Amino acid sequence: MAGAVVARRLADAGQPVRVFDKGRGIGGRMALRRVDALQFDHGAQFMRAHGPAFASRLENWERRGIVAPWAGSRRWVGVPDMTAPVRDLLRGLPVATATTIRRIHRNAATWHLEDDRGAVHGPFAAVAITSPAPQVAALLDASGLALPGVERAIYAPCWSLMIATEIGVAANLIEPRRAPISLIACDSSKPGRPGGTRLTVHTTPAWSRLHLEEPREAIVSALVQATEEELGADLRPAYAGAHRWRYAAVETALGRPCLYDGTMRLGAAGDWCLGPRIEAAHDSGLALAEAILTDRVLAA
Repeated sequence: MAGAVVARRLADAGQPVRVFDKGRGIGGRMALRRVDALQFDHGAQFMRAHGPAFASRLENWERRGIVAPWAGSRRWVGVPDMTAPVRDLLRGLPVATATTIRRIHRNAATWHLEDDRGAVHGPFAAVAITSPAPQVAALLDASGLALPGVERAIYAPCWSLMIATEIGVAANLIEPRRAPISLIACDSSKPGRPGGTRLTVHTTPAWSRLHLEEPREAIVSALVQATEEELGADLRPAYAGAHRWRYAAVETALGRPCLYDGTMRLGAAGDWCLGPRIEAAHDSGLALAEAILTDRVLAA
């Protein structure tokens, strides 16, 4: 979300942009997993708006069918999946997926980016990095650069279990928040989704840390059993798989909208700047884009 917002705001202001994403598809933690005919929102489950900027964005998306309400309490989901808002923001912009940027180099007043295949991209007038904070820090370190403060952000990991079953589940969203389960979401209850029963289960931070390096098969077995105990049902999964999110939810944020060095025209943004919400990623990306645009006006 943060990277997509930066790109869209700059493009709307008339600036040429290019987006690089290490994932096979866009969305980041607003993620979609497809397994044959099955689909799961296996990352962020919903969005909420606390401030006017994101509320306005959600209203626009709802009018256009990009998001819809789900499970009460002003929760919103992308339609037909959680990647839809990011895809809308990036529509028409050049995006290179499956491209990991390993180093960034500044020559005079421009930047060049080196990817993991050795290809070099550029020149660029400014660089915005919107990965999770530890990955931002690693990229900067590999490049001999620094943005003071990024190292203070702390994340909790999470295991995400995906289950397809023929057993019906009455509730759309259950949030036990006791080990090992933090949340059980019925993906198939969300608007615009295919039929059938598909569940996404997220684990608590403490349990995730304790079991982070365990084999995936052991995680699936333990979490299927815990989910069945929580629901009081024998799910008999037709499919069960797990995904490890090493940087899932922000536990300690910087408490500032973004980081930006106007001398280098280098900045970073993400939910780790403001808090563990999609809205925080949105607002952080918007703040970084405005910093870049203001800097360009002053330079001109």
